Amino acid sequence: MAVAISAVSMRTVQPAWVLVAAAIGVQIAYPLMPDGARTGITVTSVVVFFLAAVADVLRVHGVLGAALLVGVAGGGGLAAESIGVATGWPFGQYAYTGSLGPELLGVPVVVPLAWVMMAWPALVVARTLASRWPAVVALGAAALTAWDVFLDPQMVAAGHWTWFHPSPGLPLIPGIPLTNYAGWLLVSLVMMAILHAALPRDDRPSAPAATLYLWVYFSSVMAHLVFFGLPGSAVTGGILMGAVAIPFAITLLRRRHRDPSMERP
Repeated sequence: MAVAISAVSMRTVQPAWVLVAAAIGVQIAYPLMPDGARTGITVTSVVVFFLAAVADVLRVHGVLGAALLVGVAGGGGLAAESIGVATGWPFGQYAYTGSLGPELLGVPVVVPLAWVMMAWPALVVARTLASRWPAVVALGAAALTAWDVFLDPQMVAAGHWTWFHPSPGLPLIPGIPLTNYAGWLLVSLVMMAILHAALPRDDRPSAPAATLYLWVYFSSVMAHLVFFGLPGSAVTGGILMGAVAIPFAITLLRRRHRDPSMERP
């Protein structure tokens, strides 16, 4: 019992776990805030989530791994978004409204941080569910893209960006064109291919990264359904992201039942 308590205590003091808890706390606070305060909470949530992901990669892969994640996902996300707002490719034509703070190359600085914050959990999900290179890359891209089925409707409803040609879209989610998700999938495939090749693989999935991904899934379903008045994205996002998140959760439970040491703390 003392050993178990000690192990839990060591987990809780790790920077990654502290930041995971902080990220979850900020996201819990978001829907409880008045509309006027939500933009600041949005930015804070992304920054804290970004720090949690980077801290976890730093823990697992060291400084070089963290730099690779930020460079590939953050730099790649910035490049894709800046091209997107300037040309409409590959996401479709859209524009930021200026509500998300300082911008770089026409893109709010917080946006590439958001790519980073979910790229690492998506890679952990893919490596847990698949072993062959093409399957890992495809699953990682799907895991990252599926998150945007929740993100885009929420951000559009909050007035952070607008789409010029929002149709056709996904079932039950008006206002977001299919080209957006196609663009996300393309960019995510490139990111996952580079990250999977560059970051050494570990058979033990990172528990902080797993916690972040599963929290985002389950909390997004509830928040869109209960707090944001977006039942369509709750259903469609619940199905599409759930196609990855639920098998991932089941796999983690099965692994933990067979061998608790297989999960990286």
